Formats: sequence, C-alpha cells, structure tokens
Amino acid sequence: MSETLLGPRAWGDSCGRATLKATPDDFRVTEVLDIALSGSGEHLWLLLEKRGLNTEEVARQLARAAGISLRNVSYAGLKDRQAVTRQWFSLQLPGRADPDFSALWNDQLRCLEQTRHQRKLQRGAHSANGFFIRLTDLQADNAELDARLQIIAREGVPNYFGPQRFGRDGSNLHDARRWAGQGGYPPARGTRSRLLSTARSLLFNRMLAARVADGTWNRILPGDCLAFTDSRSHFPASELAADDPRPAALDLHPTASLWGAGSLASGAETAALEQKIAGAEPELAAWLEGAGLDQARRILRLPIQGLTWHYPSTDCLELEFTLPTGCFATALLHELLELSSAPGGGLETEN
Repeated sequence: MSETLLGPRAWGDSCGRATLKATPDDFRVTEVLDIALSGSGEHLWLLLEKRGLNTEEVARQLARAAGISLRNVSYAGLKDRQAVTRQWFSLQLPGRADPDFSALWNDQLRCLEQTRHQRKLQRGAHSANGFFIRLTDLQADNAELDARLQIIAREGVPNYFGPQRFGRDGSNLHDARRWAGQGGYPPARGTRSRLLSTARSLLFNRMLAARVADGTWNRILPGDCLAFTDSRSHFPASELAADDPRPAALDLHPTASLWGAGSLASGAETAALEQKIAGAEPELAAWLEGAGLDQARRILRLPIQGLTWHYPSTDCLELEFTLPTGCFATALLHELLELSSAPGGGLETEN
C-alpha cells in the first residue's frame, strides 16, 4: 500500500540508516507486571520467554498441553515473533492440578516463573514494557545520534501507532477499508476488534501528524483534552492551572481522538481539526461509529522512561528504555533512523 502510516518526525530528518532485528536477540521485550500474585486460586500464571513464536501460537500450545479451550488461556498483550520476549500467560484450571508442560520447553520456549492466582490475566494488565533494541549496519554520525537521543530522553516523541498495528504491508488497513466499504463487520470477534483498532489508529495517526506538522503535538491548545501518561481518563485544558508543572515534567499531555460514536471531548480548534480529519475518511469514521465504539482519547506525546544507549561497535547502536502499555518502540525509532529489516525480521504484532 502507498499510504503513509507514520507521520512527520518532530525532531528533524532521520540521522542515518540501520537494520532492525537482524536476529531475534536484537529485539527483546519484557512485560512489567505490577500485580501481587497470591500463590493460590484456579488460574495458573506462567512467565514465559519465547523466540521465533508469536503470542497466539504460544497460547494454542498451552491450551493443547493443558487440555483446555483456547478461550481459557489469557495474556496481557501481543508480542513479536522475531524477537526474544518475556510475557505472562494465565490458564483457568478450576479444581485441577498444574499440567505437565515439560514437553513444550525448548530453545524457543521456556518457563521462567509459575504460580497461582484467583483471577485471570486481563488484556493490558501489565503496566509497561521494557525494551532492549540492537540496531546493526549503522550508517550515521554518532554525535548527531547522541544529540537526537538526548532530545528524545528530555522531550519524548510523537505517540504514533506503529506500522505493525496496520498489518504486514498494510493488510489490516486494506481489510478494514473493505469491510467499511461493504458496511459490515467481520463475524469473528478477534478479527473485528483488530480491524476496528486499525481504522481508529489510522485516524489518530493523521490527527497526530497534523499536530506534529504545525508544531503543536507537545503544546496545550485551548480546546485540548489532557491525560496522564498511564491514564485513560481525561479532562479539559481549561481546568489546568497556569503554573501546573506536570506538562513540563512529561506527566500530563494533550490528546487526540480515538474515533467512535458520540460527541468529541475536545473543543475549539482541536475539535475542528479532529472533525476535519475524520471527515476525510467518511466510510471508516461511520464504520467505527456503527460498531458501537465510544469516543476515547490517546496522548499525543510519548515520554521515554530510562532511555540509555551505547555503541558496542562502529556499526551498531544498542538502546534500552521502558514504554507504557499500548505504545510502540517504532515511534522512538522513527525519530532516529531510516530502518530496514533483515529477511523475516519485520514487526508483526504490537507490544
């Protein structure tokens, strides 16, 4: 597809080129789970390390080994196949002993922790994701990269949905447009949810791109709604005291619409911009409204926690950082470099 899925960069042109995910070890993700597990209950929780497998494949393997339905296997978020990822799963096993999973463990999949809890793992229950990313075949000036990374650490980056939200070669977006054009919805709940999220993400990215282009993505406008980094609630900018330090501390941010039914929470020029962008995609906007999704908001600015970097060799850059759930490492990488993927190394899912 020819559509641009990420918008303009906030901090200038890319600093050079590099290869992303030449090997699975070049992209590592660890879920941060702030839940005190009780050690008892009908749900078995497993912290697994996987490579060369996506989350849904692992869930199917666990269901088969435990002799339960796939719907009784839960996870907090989707993780890439071409990566080393550590993530939690839960299995509902009322009145049953822990299954023997030993036949599953191998070089691709191993268990790091196993315990019981009274409740299942909910989607989005993890508080953050920790990343280690190694970029190889680096062609860039280190001083320029250092300066850009210092800006990113201090100011954050535009909170774009990453290209993996749109599917390989934009396949999810193509399917969403087809269903929207027909005025119907996929019968499978998982497919329906994925394609609706894709359509919402496209409209949000365009709203954010417009704010990046005019330099207001990290500034509070009179009609804005504001939200904290880790909160889904929001409030009008008019309620913010002029001397409130939280926006400057990257704790509080302007937002844009995640499109759905109902009135926009924003006002003034912010609402006008959001209406204009949604109006440019009438089929997708009407499709989202008809699906029963309510208007929601997403922060425009993504703060990067604990960002560190170093150069193990002249053609390699290693990054470590933490992002809130629902946010994409590709938003940070987009501000740095033009990236190519090794064969089979594309980002398939989201983190």
